[in-house]
Amino acid sequence: MKKIYFLCTGNSCRSQMAEGYGKILLKGKYEVRSAGIEKHGLNPYAVKAMAEDGVDISKQKSKIIDPDYLKSADLVVTLCGDARDRCPALSPQTKSLHWPLIDPAQAQGTPEQKMVVFRQVRDEIKKLVASLE
Repeated sequence: MKKIYFLCTGNSCRSQMAEGYGKILLKGKYEVRSAGIEKHGLNPYAVKAMAEDGVDISKQKSKIIDPDYLKSADLVVTLCGDARDRCPALSPQTKSLHWPLIDPAQAQGTPEQKMVVFRQVRDEIKKLVASLE
């Protein structure tokens, strides 16, 4: 089975949401994982936004990049400029995509205002992951 690796800065929001959708939308086509340049912990707003769409990511863990998995990945998707710029070198056979998504963790305002941003990013990630089918 082909392997896909979703990467962002802290593996707390965007890449976690992409992994959640990937495990559902790409099931049977890809082994799906996510990681970050750093490990920031799973963002509760990301968990809530995904749960609203019927996807449970609450048991996923924030992880840093696994060099062995990175080397064996068929496709690496970076979800922010930091991950793209700081990602270790990929093997020649690895395809890469870059999805320049805003960081919902930087959203300001009330909890509901923050959720609006998380929902927007979630919906964009869902479309992008579905396009990989």
